[in-house]
Amino acid sequence: MSEIIAGIRVPDSAIARAATQLVRDTEDDLLYNHSRRVFLWGALTGERRELKYDPELLYLGAMFHDMGLTEKYSSPDLRFEVDGANAARKFMKSYGVPERDIEDVWTAIALHTTPGIPEHMRPTIALVTAGVEMDVLGIAYHDFTHEQREHVCVHHQRETNFKENIIDHFARGIIKKPLTTFGNVKADVLALKDMNYVRQNFCSIILGSAWPN
Repeated sequence: MSEIIAGIRVPDSAIARAATQLVRDTEDDLLYNHSRRVFLWGALTGERRELKYDPELLYLGAMFHDMGLTEKYSSPDLRFEVDGANAARKFMKSYGVPERDIEDVWTAIALHTTPGIPEHMRPTIALVTAGVEMDVLGIAYHDFTHEQREHVCVHHQRETNFKENIIDHFARGIIKKPLTTFGNVKADVLALKDMNYVRQNFCSIILGSAWPN
């Protein structure tokens, strides 16, 4: 039987169970619990906004969204979001998921740290980002009831010092490929955690390009 948390039924299909097990075996407790909460916040947001969303696709997007931070799924030179999206794509292809659904999950994961865009896209894409923003940044915190927040966190605890620890996880996942932070929020992570990090500057790149004018 599938779990019901804060009124949200957690998907319990074969692909959802396999995804849960894969993430459980790959990520530590902090990232696993964070990913489950992302699904629940995203689903609750979808219910509140009366969006027609596919719970299974939302679940896959949420569960894979940080896989690119793990050593197993991290590439040498791609953004960690793209690494996670690619892992989800490969996994979903192995289950014969339609290409349109794979594209939605891929995009949801790839854009989940690019604010201002996903919210205008299809529900899977918008709600993965909404779930991430609630869990990491506290965006729309007061749009959830106290009971919803309590019930989600009883089932998937926010660890002591989660705020500091999630930043540490981000830093460990990207510190070896600092160029992938250009133009996205993870530049702030390395600025905080890596004393040798030099932030790239968009205007300096333009002015220093090979174009004569």
